[in-house]
Amino acid sequence: MKHRRTKAEREPTIALINIVFLMLIFFLVAGTLVPPLDKGLRLVTAAEIEATAPADALVLHADGRMTHRGTDIADAAAFLSDMPEEARALVRVVPDRDLPAGTLIAVGRSLREAGAGTVLIVTERGMQ
Repeated sequence: MKHRRTKAEREPTIALINIVFLMLIFFLVAGTLVPPLDKGLRLVTAAEIEATAPADALVLHADGRMTHRGTDIADAAAFLSDMPEEARALVRVVPDRDLPAGTLIAVGRSLREAGAGTVLIVTERGMQ
């Protein structure tokens, strides 16, 4: 009887090397898609700026009240009736952080139904 030699199974190292190489190429390309900013450019800092709402915005408080320039507004139709026709194309809404989302959606829908062209929600943008 002849003893057969068993071949040792080869590990698929070539396939692993190809995968790692393709991942390396992908991350090199993905990291250089956007050109970097100029080295001498200094960005504006806004740490000391006081954020205020636009003067023509409808302010929605956490309890559901609506105000415009400090006066209470009964509903969206009353707010739009006080605005000139050209200002109705873009209506800014400044909601309180604690305002329920359902209330915000309902006010936005009623503004659109009352004749507002675009309803823009003004938010605070965090840049930490």
